[in-house]
Amino acid sequence: MNLAEAVLLGAVEGLTEFLPISSTGHLTIIERLLGYSVDDPDVTAFTAIIQVGAVLATLIYLRDDFRRIVFALIRGLLRPGWRADPDWRFGWAVVLGSVPIGIVGLLFQDTVQTTLRSLWFVGAALILWSGPMFYADRVGTQKRGQGEVTWKDTLIIGTTQCLALVPGVSRSGATMTAGLLLGLDRVTVTRLSFMLSVPALTAAGLLQGVSAADDISAGVGWPATLTATAVSFAVAYVAVAWLLRFIAGHTYTVFIVYRVVLGTVVLALVGSGTLAPT
Repeated sequence: MNLAEAVLLGAVEGLTEFLPISSTGHLTIIERLLGYSVDDPDVTAFTAIIQVGAVLATLIYLRDDFRRIVFALIRGLLRPGWRADPDWRFGWAVVLGSVPIGIVGLLFQDTVQTTLRSLWFVGAALILWSGPMFYADRVGTQKRGQGEVTWKDTLIIGTTQCLALVPGVSRSGATMTAGLLLGLDRVTVTRLSFMLSVPALTAAGLLQGVSAADDISAGVGWPATLTATAVSFAVAYVAVAWLLRFIAGHTYTVFIVYRVVLGTVVLALVGSGTLAPT
């Protein structure tokens, strides 16, 4: 992979990771357009690793929130009296909500990296998941804020996040949809989606970085992978800041329309034979 392609893919990852339009779906589409076989081990590893850049951007942008939650967890472990702190409860809720996707991801790793990388699945998922997003966006009461998030909420949201293992569904799209249906407001569910992304994406990126290091070296190459990760970080930082401001006063309609249009185009290209599915 040349550095120009790496910059492009890194920018796409950073821009789409936290928007409810599926970063993996976008990367799969563009990798295929660039001529890569999207189910090759080095390409699937590259796709997972560069997400770490977006995770780092989230950690830095929301550093005060993460610092407060981590300190609350440590204090609560050392002194039971600190466990009344809302940040203690919220921190454990985030931890619990991160468990389902870890288990499901490991159990179905081969399927996720091969069969589900087909553009047939990407296009269909983009369109089909737009339905639940539209419904949640319209019926969600948004009466609950971050202080009211419970472990049951995050367990449900975390379980829904497993659907994002299908490229095109969108991890943020899945978590935001579940959160809205639970009555959480858009800003709260968006911030929660950011926080739930950290354990899931970091674990996936590190696992691929270790297990597929030789595939990366022999395939796309580490210079391109590290370049894309750095670009992903820079673009994601801006995207996170923009999304939190945007969501505060807008619905998800623009994202839903975009998903349906993109999914339709992808299926049309694959169905006509213009673009190979893998």
